[in-house]
Amino acid sequence: MRHFTAEEANAALAEVRPLVERMVAERQAHLDALARQEELEGRIRGNGGGIPPATLADAAGAVDREARALARTIDELGEHGVQVKDVDEGLIDFPALRRGETVLLCWRLGEDEIRYWHTVDGGFAGRRELPLDD
Repeated sequence: MRHFTAEEANAALAEVRPLVERMVAERQAHLDALARQEELEGRIRGNGGGIPPATLADAAGAVDREARALARTIDELGEHGVQVKDVDEGLIDFPALRRGETVLLCWRLGEDEIRYWHTVDGGFAGRRELPLDD
């Protein structure tokens, strides 16, 4: 596991931020595709709705495509050493060291820079302001 300093993590945001933006957009596209598929399936269960089988197949294909795109982006973030915590909010963590222990530098889409950290078990609710050496 790679460990970042706060400076390294903030510098990495130049590459990571666009990926997080893409991840959030892909997640929304996946949710939209799921909703479309569920709506079609509901109409079919109701009375068939005159929906051609190809329409439902297209909707299922869209769900699959969006899920694969989202998974690829999450994998790409992982290749940068980032841990994805919430795909809807664009919440990610960068592992760091504090007094020899792994902690997480916490960033959420919309924040200008990384200003918070938390313990591995602390999660978002346990965020504390940087610096790490307090």
